[in-house]
Amino acid sequence: MADPTIQTFCCYNTNGNNSPWKTENTLLVATEFNSATYNAICLFSSTLGILGAIYQILPRREFSRHHRWISFSAERGRKIILWLAVTDLLASLGVLIRACLWLNFKDIMPAIDGSHSVIFCALSSAWIQYFYTSTWVWTLCYAIDMRLILNEKAERIKLYHTAAWIIPAVLTAIGLSLLYYPDANCRASLSKKEAMLRILPNYIVTYIPIAIIMIASPCLYLFSCKDMEKIIMCSSGQFTRSEREVIGAIRIKFAVINIVFYVCWFPNLLNAFLLWTLWFQLPVTLVIVTWYIMAFTNPLQAFFNCLVYRRWNTGSEEVVLPWGRSKSSGIYNTTRTTDSQEDLPLLHNFQRNNSHLYVRS
Repeated sequence: MADPTIQTFCCYNTNGNNSPWKTENTLLVATEFNSATYNAICLFSSTLGILGAIYQILPRREFSRHHRWISFSAERGRKIILWLAVTDLLASLGVLIRACLWLNFKDIMPAIDGSHSVIFCALSSAWIQYFYTSTWVWTLCYAIDMRLILNEKAERIKLYHTAAWIIPAVLTAIGLSLLYYPDANCRASLSKKEAMLRILPNYIVTYIPIAIIMIASPCLYLFSCKDMEKIIMCSSGQFTRSEREVIGAIRIKFAVINIVFYVCWFPNLLNAFLLWTLWFQLPVTLVIVTWYIMAFTNPLQAFFNCLVYRRWNTGSEEVVLPWGRSKSSGIYNTTRTTDSQEDLPLLHNFQRNNSHLYVRS
């Protein structure tokens, strides 16, 4: 899971008796990260996430279509989905490795002068944080690109890559450098002001991107639905039951994408709110329950994404296994070789008999 609290506990030193942040409740919460139950949940959810990401990365064959798409290439939407799956895979892999090691060694959480465990804890947390932040950026890029597609504007794939790799690096570096510099005792024997200046920035650079995407993505998809209504009206000149079904299906697809993101990451925002408003009267049970939910939902983002970003119509695509061989290549077209190119990966999920309503140029 991507949570600044773990990164803070990575530098927790039990010898900091004068620390204003050290309470019985915080110690109880910190020990929960070493529990077998917590790490077993992380292990289970990250395994599902890895499987989902791998499924999403595998190449596809698509059935031939006899209609024309409005612009650009079939690979456009697939590129973003592919890189989203790659970052999901790497983030889930980080959670899996950390959970396995914690289950095996039991005492990964740093104790007094535990420099080796501090380094592992910090590096593993940084890895997970970086790639999950990258998934958030790719999620937003997909929503942005959907609007560009519907407005028949060129893709910004280079800009997407720049944002998806540099922004997470900058945010992760800022948060963790302030937390761990000049030493790993980021909470021991510090005043409240000093501790806040070291800990709070890491929370900000983690949760502000989540909040931005939770606000921006629904707005972008709402605008995309309105754009699609205009496309239908311009192409068919009418708005009958068939057109309403198309718009309804699009709205459902967009809504599910947003719901998945909220389910996976809203518990993190709730956790941050509880910690920063109730730290000295910490509701231990509620916080621990929230962390268990986070341990389950965060890595499952990759699994959910492979469901919501795929085509929902049965038989509209076929996953090509690395060891598989085509038996009827004339029936299928891959996204790299098809002449009947698709530029609207979400809209391809709907019935062929409705497709002419919104793809005519």
